[in-house]
Amino acid sequence: MWFTLTVVVLGLGAVISIVWTSWRNGISPMPASALVRQAVANEVNRLQGTGTLVEAGSGWGTLGIHLARHCQGWRVVGVENSPVPLRASQLLVRLHFGVDAKAWAAFRRGNIYSWSYTDASVVVCYLYPGAMQRLSPILSRQLMPGALVISVCFALPGWTPERVVTCRDLYRTKVYVYHVK
Repeated sequence: MWFTLTVVVLGLGAVISIVWTSWRNGISPMPASALVRQAVANEVNRLQGTGTLVEAGSGWGTLGIHLARHCQGWRVVGVENSPVPLRASQLLVRLHFGVDAKAWAAFRRGNIYSWSYTDASVVVCYLYPGAMQRLSPILSRQLMPGALVISVCFALPGWTPERVVTCRDLYRTKVYVYHVK
């Protein structure tokens, strides 16, 4: 009886947390499809070199973990403000990488609009148009020339993509690739 009640209360708390944060953010955490994850990894792997890759709004961590597994030499930092998806991504990265998890990927609680992107060589976004509008000037100010921005679904307002990749998924999802000048 107590176990069932505890599970129900925890589950209800998790649902309320996700709904509340989704309402505040204007969007709920949405995992990227396998084809989209692969397209983003392909774009990262086109780069010469390694460094820090920041996923702005990492949600459940599926994209960030995929990038950590398939983009050798890159350290992935996921930034998420929703507690339940953040904890899930932190657990998933430990399951995928074990004790070496922090060497490959770290998921941090944070606000994507106040996060420092100055050390990022790559920023990956799977956000909505309003968030892209707010993030655009922040990335313009903080990213160094040569940095890469990869945006899933929505373009960065005022930026010209170097390339647009159309995935072969059901939605023909677009992946926008920008080099900071």
